[in-house]
Amino acid sequence: MIDIYEKITSKKETISVVGLGYVGMPIAVAFAKKVNVIGFDLNIDKIQLYKKGIDPTKEVGNSEIKKTNVEFTSNPLDLKKAKFHIVAVPTPINTDHTPDLSPIKLASEIVGQNLVRGSIVVFESTVYPGVTEEVCIPILEKESGLKCGLDFKVGYSPERINPGDKEHKLENIVKVISGIDEESSNIIKRIYELVVDVGVYKAPTIKVAEAAKVIENSQRDINIAFMNELSIIFGKMGIDTKEVLKAASTKWNFLNFNPGLVGGHCIGVDPYYLTYKAEQFGYHSQVILAGRRINDEMGKVIAENAIKLMIKNGKDVSKAKIGIFGFTFKENCPDTRNTKVIDIVNELKEYMIDVLVFDPEADQSEAKNIYGIELCNENQMFDLDLIIVAVNHEFFVNKSNEYWFEKLKGKNIIMDVKGILNKETMEQNKVAYWRL
Repeated sequence: MIDIYEKITSKKETISVVGLGYVGMPIAVAFAKKVNVIGFDLNIDKIQLYKKGIDPTKEVGNSEIKKTNVEFTSNPLDLKKAKFHIVAVPTPINTDHTPDLSPIKLASEIVGQNLVRGSIVVFESTVYPGVTEEVCIPILEKESGLKCGLDFKVGYSPERINPGDKEHKLENIVKVISGIDEESSNIIKRIYELVVDVGVYKAPTIKVAEAAKVIENSQRDINIAFMNELSIIFGKMGIDTKEVLKAASTKWNFLNFNPGLVGGHCIGVDPYYLTYKAEQFGYHSQVILAGRRINDEMGKVIAENAIKLMIKNGKDVSKAKIGIFGFTFKENCPDTRNTKVIDIVNELKEYMIDVLVFDPEADQSEAKNIYGIELCNENQMFDLDLIIVAVNHEFFVNKSNEYWFEKLKGKNIIMDVKGILNKETMEQNKVAYWRL
């Protein structure tokens, strides 16, 4: 197996990437610049788009997709041509906040059914410590009839790609890797070094690598939860949270976090994977779950403040029309998975309020299929009683004040969740302005 690196770099062997979403696609494209790559996804429609040079994720861009040498396929049998498999499928949660391992189990079955002797399988999906060795390896062995450690090797390398982030990309983010033994770790490290310019860190065990990933997002989640709790407290006191943070940040060791909606398929999900595993060991999380509860409530907090603002400013809530600008889980990407903006929409609809949602970046079909939301076009966003700027897309950040004023009627009320507008300017224009 030691020569698998040489065979891959000489293009005598092939790498496969299983799962071509926001994580898998950039990996496939990056490796395809150096070696032979098969890009596999069960979504036939997505594969057809890639073959036409269209990038629905917007992570790589149409121009890169058009010129890439990735062999796109939805045929599992094509995986037999690869000796190094990278599995980058999502790991969501169920409605009861327990891990949903069905995507990674299915991916393991598919890879196992097409696994050839002498292969290496590397999982990139975020999981709790133990999933790779306790869940994935048994499936690979069962489906392939091969023995891990003897006939094939397995590793883990947590994805760190940040969707929509054009600065922190695969090439300039340190890659953590680990294999089931020293030989596999060394091969995996060398292969990832082909595309990661800033270095690869070799963790001592797969469980350490799994744990490192799951705490990265848990740490961010807890810090944002603290900011959200502060925003609730200061809101009741009539103090501007952003001004408080601006003052506090003058100290050298103050951590730069801001309040906001915490959704997506990482920060809003990963902590539940860790606390689920902790409970299997008899430990019930206190800090992590407390942070999750606060962050999960922020959509309701924003909606309740919208009602209070309208009543305070003489609006008839029962006849109100509210425009929400932004629906994705974060800025500058089309991904709506686990967006917390839907919580604002649902809370407002409890009051029988007419809610319009516009997002220039969002995947409209995804919004419709997952949430039943018909996204509006920009021209429909007018004559609004209240505006909620929910996502700080560059499209919104670059708009003039007049853009927002023209969409309102009567008493101007703007809720600026991400604080992209100038508070003083809003107040000078007699806008009832609120921000987290």
